[in-house]
Amino acid sequence: MPAFDLPPTELARHRPAPDEPEDFDAFWRDTLAGPASGEPLVSARPVETGLRLTRTWDVTFRGFGDDPVRAWFSRPAGAGGSEEPLPAVVEYAGYGRGRGLPHERLTWVAAGYAHLLMDNRGQGDQYGCGGDTPDPHADAPGGPGPAARGLLDPHDHHYRRLITDAVRAVAAVRTLPGVDPARVAAVGNSQGGGVALAVAGLVPDLAAVLVSAPLLCGIRRALDLTDAGPYGEIAAYLSVHRGAERAAYRTLSYLEGVSFARRAHAPAHFGVGLRDTVCPPSGAYAAFNRYGELSGAEPRKEIHAYPFNGHEGGDAVHVRRQLEWLAAVMPAP
Repeated sequence: MPAFDLPPTELARHRPAPDEPEDFDAFWRDTLAGPASGEPLVSARPVETGLRLTRTWDVTFRGFGDDPVRAWFSRPAGAGGSEEPLPAVVEYAGYGRGRGLPHERLTWVAAGYAHLLMDNRGQGDQYGCGGDTPDPHADAPGGPGPAARGLLDPHDHHYRRLITDAVRAVAAVRTLPGVDPARVAAVGNSQGGGVALAVAGLVPDLAAVLVSAPLLCGIRRALDLTDAGPYGEIAAYLSVHRGAERAAYRTLSYLEGVSFARRAHAPAHFGVGLRDTVCPPSGAYAAFNRYGELSGAEPRKEIHAYPFNGHEGGDAVHVRRQLEWLAAVMPAP
């Protein structure tokens, strides 16, 4: 697929007007102030993985509506004892993926970080090794896929719940033994990248955020450009429910990654493939170019583009860049 979005020179200065409702901040403030009956962490049970250089716990924490959300927490086994405080990486998985098995994601723990991989509520059946967190609130009108669940009202949408889970995952990891609560980074690719950006906009004291090929950025433009992936699910729903566009666009405006990016404070690292038809690159650039503009002082940020790559972006080359960048911003022991 050749490049189909804006040319690189235009992407570098792409700063569309914010598409956000006047009550955006109040909506998320009220959402995050919802039910929270106790400490964010419910349990952390050690599990045997067969890995001798990594220790892993099966974690449950309180998410949206106090729903139990599952996660894997891992740390290097030889990191000076279980109580040595380590910087932590909270990772959010891609669309349709669950937390899978604990040995699937070892990059960050192998680099010396504590690592929390959050399960995606109501997802996990499209690829990978499944998930363990149901979504008991997924009964509002909308399509069968997560991107269109509850599409007609922002209070009902799946991503309101998932983003709340993601914010509370940061609170949970900060209570785990051996984690330095002042040094927590949010990381994600695709849907996970969009969720990590939302966390960066809602948690003011993150140490860093790393996103690649982020979903939920430049949503309205993406719906005009592509029928692939999650955006295609939204388009498919609207092709049947003609006349529902206004309600859908209103809902999506509360989930817009560019709005979250504007409010972020943490140093940020972006990656994007310029031939990405799943998450068009103009969305990533819109978020990058407006990142931190409401924070009072522009945070450190950089973006890496891969002109001949699609949704895979820089793949392992980009991961190497992420590791080098985070080692400078939030070094592990």
